[in-house]
Amino acid sequence: MMKKLTHTLAGLCLGLVLLPQASISQVTTGANTLTNNHQSAEEKARNYFTDTEVVDQNGKKMRFYSDVLKDRVVLISFIFTNCEFACPMQAQKLKQARALMVPAVRDEVWFVTLSVDPERDTPEAMKKFAERQGVDESRWIFLTGDKKNLEFLVKRLGQYTPDIESHTTLMLAGNTRTRHWTRVLPMVPPDGIAQQMRSLVEETPG
Repeated sequence: MMKKLTHTLAGLCLGLVLLPQASISQVTTGANTLTNNHQSAEEKARNYFTDTEVVDQNGKKMRFYSDVLKDRVVLISFIFTNCEFACPMQAQKLKQARALMVPAVRDEVWFVTLSVDPERDTPEAMKKFAERQGVDESRWIFLTGDKKNLEFLVKRLGQYTPDIESHTTLMLAGNTRTRHWTRVLPMVPPDGIAQQMRSLVEETPG
């Protein structure tokens, strides 16, 4: 969005000398409105998702919206590292989906995996889970941290359950630049996930 806005403003500046004063005023007002609308939408997104502190699999502290979600196309999943079947199976399915994406799409998608059991899921445990699954950790962030922070975020994303054993394998996919979010149902196969993510990437203004 900001790239498009920059190009738009650059083009407008080249034509200002050809416009009467009233038209210049209209262009300036329109550009300011576009900028303000973008800032307003970003502020709403930050207020909703929040900059709650999380910690990635490498021990790096991050702000959830500003450092993890902002200006990205993301696929959010939920795991606990002691899970024996569903979570590893989900990770393998996401690996397959990633492999099916063409490079132009794959390079734009960030995988974000949140712990639903942060008391046991230390950064080291999340790192080991990723390694056991053979995950390529470039553009794949495993998040844990303080229990109350993770519970807050999982609740905010609509996936909280007090019994971690019964947590859902439903995932969330979104383009934070276009503010389009959708659910990825557990029965969707890898090629279906890849297609959903391609659609979200293609929404991004060039």
